[in-house]
Amino acid sequence: MQLLRVTGLPAGALAAAAEFYARVFPPLNPPPEGEDLLIVFPPADHTHQAWRLAAVQQLARDWAPARVNAVASASEAAIAAAAAYLDQAPGLTGQVLELDDAGAGAVVSAGQ
Repeated sequence: MQLLRVTGLPAGALAAAAEFYARVFPPLNPPPEGEDLLIVFPPADHTHQAWRLAAVQQLARDWAPARVNAVASASEAAIAAAAAYLDQAPGLTGQVLELDDAGAGAVVSAGQ
C-alpha cells in the first residue's frame, strides 16, 4: 500500500481544499497495478470532513480497481495500524477514517 502524506495545508477548510486541489491533486497518478493508496491527512476539525471525503471518493471511483482510502492522524502507530487493517479489508475503498490517537481499546466480537 502506498502512503501519500499531505502536509502544509492551511487551517481553514476552504483554503485547505483549494490548496489540496491546486498542489496535491494534479500530480497524482494511479498506483501501480495491484497496489492501493492511503492518503494521510493531519488531524483537523469537522469542517474538513466533506472536502476530504469527496476527494477520496472521486479518486477511488477514477482509479478502481485500486483502492483509495484516507486517514486523519498525527500518530505513526495509529497510521500503521490503520494501514494494516485496510490491507486486510479488500472491499473497503473511498473512506476517510478519523483516527483516535489515544486508542479505543481492544475490539471484542460478540462470539468471544
